[in-house]
Amino acid sequence: MKLRYAFVVFSLLFLTGCFHARVTTGLEPSVKVIDKPFASSWIYGLVPPSTVKAEAECENGVARVETELSLVNQLVGFLTGGIYTPMHIKVTCAAGE
Repeated sequence: MKLRYAFVVFSLLFLTGCFHARVTTGLEPSVKVIDKPFASSWIYGLVPPSTVKAEAECENGVARVETELSLVNQLVGFLTGGIYTPMHIKVTCAAGE
């Protein structure tokens, strides 16, 4: 019985998929990246993280925006009962002309 319980817990923690979304604009990406590994969202993401102010750092616009819930982000969300659910946001600036 304990072995079955351990298997279920292992499956729920380590075999869950990680959420990953990527939006590309078609512009050529540069090496400049704005990276926020623990952007705070609340109540399973119902209250989203604050907006990344990319226009101040990306003079030529944005080439790509990626959001993901890594295993560590999901573990933190699980440990807080879903109240605090961080997400990883990565913005890649566009290259110049």
